[in-house]
Amino acid sequence: MAKFTEKTLTYWTKPPSDTEESKLENAERMVREAISEDETLKSKSTETFGQGSYANNTNVKNNSDIDINVRYTGGFYFILPPNTEEKDVGLDKLSGSSYSYTEFKNDIETALVNKFGRKEVVRNDKCITIKENSYRVETDVVPTWNYRLYSENGNYELGSKFITDSNRWVINYPKQHIENGIDKNKKTSRRFKRLTRLHKKIRYEMIDDGLTVNSNIKSFLLECLVWNVPNNIFDDYDTWNERLKQSIIYLYQNTKEQEKCNEWEEVSELLYLIRDSRKWTRKDINDYLLQLWGYLEY
Repeated sequence: MAKFTEKTLTYWTKPPSDTEESKLENAERMVREAISEDETLKSKSTETFGQGSYANNTNVKNNSDIDINVRYTGGFYFILPPNTEEKDVGLDKLSGSSYSYTEFKNDIETALVNKFGRKEVVRNDKCITIKENSYRVETDVVPTWNYRLYSENGNYELGSKFITDSNRWVINYPKQHIENGIDKNKKTSRRFKRLTRLHKKIRYEMIDDGLTVNSNIKSFLLECLVWNVPNNIFDDYDTWNERLKQSIIYLYQNTKEQEKCNEWEEVSELLYLIRDSRKWTRKDINDYLLQLWGYLEY
């Protein structure tokens, strides 16, 4: 008999309350205010938007922090395909920016400190955190730059790029992630995001029950794994217990060997999910799925 009842699983698939969802809007608003009030940043071209679980509407109540991307749009990094030069896509006519990413992150930190106070703002390797209090949730502000992934015809996908304080470059495509998640949710009778919440919630339950869960198994990874589950698994079964069980079977069977999951992508469909450059490995995922199966008493 399964560990959790269908009633419990159904409850866990639901998003947090409207009050919880309003936290994202409030977080975006207060960060925009900090930027608009700053004398240096008000003259810069930026955009501010939510990313991560809250923005993707796959958060569960245990997701206590919100991610806000503040992207500099007055310049950009780029990468060209093989055998393509800057002149082939018109970049040779552009001048470089005199404003650096490091300056931008420093300016964002200064603006947040001026808005909330030094004690309320913590600079981390990847982000700048605004501490939670009685009227706001903890907010991670990620300063990024525009990043262009060019194709041979000169078109490009627009993403975000930033460098950590430990000198590591990070590239992601948060807006494509949001759009593709919405699309898959529609194609699976609104079950993609529900099943994603279910996987995330059960991971928290495992930790709360004292299990040692591999630290590389993050919420983002779980969302991308569910993304790679075929649509028919969402639609061909009548209960959440069975959808959950079949998703685990599919993911476990297809992470036994690298060749079966080598082409899997993030939700953005612009970065590979399981390759050598990732912090998690195929074995990490496969071992976790086996642990998950045992925990659920399937």
